[in-house]
Amino acid sequence: MSGGGFAGLTAATALARMGWSVRVHERAPELRTEGAGIVVWNNSLQVIDKLGATHDLMSRSMTPPAYETRMNNVIQSQETLDGISWRTMTRSHLFETLLCAAREAGVQVLAGSEVAGATPDGKISFTNGDTAEADLIIGADGVGSAVRDSLEIPLKRERSRDGITRFLVPRRKAELQALEPDTEWDNVIDFWNLDPRVLRVLYTPANEDELYIALMSPAADADGSRVPIDLDLWTAVFPQLAPVLADAAKTPGKYYGYQTTRLESWTDGKVALIGDAAHAMCPALAQGAGAAMQNAWTLAVAATAAGAAEMPEALKEWERLERPFTDRVQDRSQQYADTRAMSQGNQFVGDSIETALYNPTDPNRHTVKA
Repeated sequence: MSGGGFAGLTAATALARMGWSVRVHERAPELRTEGAGIVVWNNSLQVIDKLGATHDLMSRSMTPPAYETRMNNVIQSQETLDGISWRTMTRSHLFETLLCAAREAGVQVLAGSEVAGATPDGKISFTNGDTAEADLIIGADGVGSAVRDSLEIPLKRERSRDGITRFLVPRRKAELQALEPDTEWDNVIDFWNLDPRVLRVLYTPANEDELYIALMSPAADADGSRVPIDLDLWTAVFPQLAPVLADAAKTPGKYYGYQTTRLESWTDGKVALIGDAAHAMCPALAQGAGAAMQNAWTLAVAATAAGAAEMPEALKEWERLERPFTDRVQDRSQQYADTRAMSQGNQFVGDSIETALYNPTDPNRHTVKA
């Protein structure tokens, strides 16, 4: 396994619980995750439950009362997301939950171990010159995947005009309540401003103490995309968020442009790709990690059901069955990002919640119902 992020740890734990001997190689010198906060939905919550990690996950996470969308501080919608399981949390909490589950399952996780590439017949090479062989190699090593690039799998990248800077700051709920007493500050609130300037703040409570905020602006807007943030600019547009924006202005960050990565194939011989290595997507539907985790689980199930000789065909069949769900959520996320249609509210309806409702652990999920 190359990559010790959400996708890699999920696949590793699932395989270990299914009887495999699993080793994860993470190139970073220490085991950690980047970023601030995250939303996980039913598809990934079902996987976490199968990994035996639900109790740990729930301890420092929450389900907000609603997802609220505002334009120029006028509420467009308040979606209570009835019937959809979802939780908000810090990225570090999700990572630590998955890492603990992996270690409990007997996964060997090696930090500072960088994979250089892999071959379809199951050989893996490392940047220190070492090599190894495996019945299954999984590339979960991110957008710049060395495993993927070593296989020379054709890909296409689509970049969007917008990007975000993510921060984790104190909740400051009492201060926000004083500024706007009628607001439910436990909600996720999507603050939009399109005229005269495109700026957005996604306000996401992660737990009782920590707040995840994502500041979006066009890449072409030098002041809006600046890090450290231009506090005067952001507070002028979103004055009700002044206390948490002041904290963000003092917090290190990096501006990330939106992008979608599409591969000709996710598999080659005994090698499979998951997560951003295979299907990076815009964050509009908050399904980057969800799709990664659902594909990690289903890959583990498909590989376990196959013998060594049947592995290449089993991986192809896994991709055939599971990829359409990811392709569609990539398309929808890209469309939302391109059109900025999230600003209109009521986005978690119809086809857009297909992936959020998906249960990758249901063995009958592909059965056609009459």
